[in-house]
Amino acid sequence: MKKAIGLLVVFLGLTTGALAQKVDVSIFPKPEKGYKQMVIEVPHSKLDNSKKIEFTVGKMMEVDGCNHYGLMGTLEKKDLQGWGYDYYVFESKGDVAATQMGCPDAPKRHLYVSSQPETTRYNGRMPIVIYVPEDYEVRFKIFVADQDEYEAQEVRWKK
Repeated sequence: MKKAIGLLVVFLGLTTGALAQKVDVSIFPKPEKGYKQMVIEVPHSKLDNSKKIEFTVGKMMEVDGCNHYGLMGTLEKKDLQGWGYDYYVFESKGDVAATQMGCPDAPKRHLYVSSQPETTRYNGRMPIVIYVPEDYEVRFKIFVADQDEYEAQEVRWKK
């Protein structure tokens, strides 16, 4: 029992320490009317330099059963003046690009239709702040590189 309590105290201490390293998002601008502020926070680790984050902005839509869809819009990276941090603003009129396959018999489906993905560095000490229209959401993936390093092969041309 004492061992379990000790482990719990250590875990809470590590968790509190990790949370204390986060930047207060109140330093970022308030969302403009019709927008909301989304925050991606990831845990810090010794492997931060071998990770990348890919995020997309999108929303659930009812679409046909066979075409591929993409949300049209622009993602602008902005500087938080005086702080040295960046944030993103996504703007869209809600237009969607789609393939034009005919599929009259395919049933409708609910699908997350997203913008082009944005890849950024992983930083467990700094949140990624994104402003999106109110009816949109942000989804992200974390990619981890293996620790092996490879060397490219040189192509030798005859002179």
